[in-house]
Amino acid sequence: MAGLNARIGKAATAGLLAAGVGGFALLAGEVLAAKARRYAKPTMGLALRTSMGPVSAPALRLVLLGDSAAIGVGVEWLSETVGGQLARLLSEGGPDSGERHVLLSSVGVAGSRAADLATQVARALLGDRPDVAVVLIGAHDATSMRAPEEAAAQLGQAVRRLRDAGVRVVVGTCPDLGAIRSIAPPLRQVAGLLGRRMAKAQATAVQEAGGVVVDLGVETGAVFRADAGTLCYDGFHPSADGYRVWAHALYPAVAKAAMSGV
Repeated sequence: MAGLNARIGKAATAGLLAAGVGGFALLAGEVLAAKARRYAKPTMGLALRTSMGPVSAPALRLVLLGDSAAIGVGVEWLSETVGGQLARLLSEGGPDSGERHVLLSSVGVAGSRAADLATQVARALLGDRPDVAVVLIGAHDATSMRAPEEAAAQLGQAVRRLRDAGVRVVVGTCPDLGAIRSIAPPLRQVAGLLGRRMAKAQATAVQEAGGVVVDLGVETGAVFRADAGTLCYDGFHPSADGYRVWAHALYPAVAKAAMSGV
């Protein structure tokens, strides 16, 4: 019996090693396939500065920082981006606020990570100080296998600099990477886990720095997983519908920040 158990153990070990090697090869193949895909590029003609709402209404300066989400990669019109849709919602107001003249700008750069936010903060604070900043970052930090705590600390530093300058800050944490369709399972599930770890670390750092957190993964992940139309043709960046989902998730926090003092 002891000999039989030993043989079973050896067979199980060999099977696990083979499965592990096979699984690694599969993941490595999927990583290469994902890198080879054709992804959406920033639309060069997309305006990064605009205004919405009646000129006679109170002015609100809104700036977006972050990665491709902050400039709307995947769509062609400013009105379809997160910033454009937030500006429209803010300019229209609601039952607790009147119309606003929203001055929208973005200093985001596609492919950015948290380490790149220092330069973006400096650009955002040039000239007239923004009233509200919306930061969208995390996907590239998560997929590059960075330590969540390190990337989150850099995000926290950026939030603290904005807060020290008198800017109210809302951060949309790393979205649900398990919803993207540019990669196949099981790599998609791995990406989802990495994204959740990043989002949790971000939330802690942002709150400690005085910012407001909107967990995009929790708030909108189920919608992105259920509806392929929330992503553009590359299966990675949001479509106009996807950016609309994000904008509506962010809007309550951004509207509250717009009405509050420093």
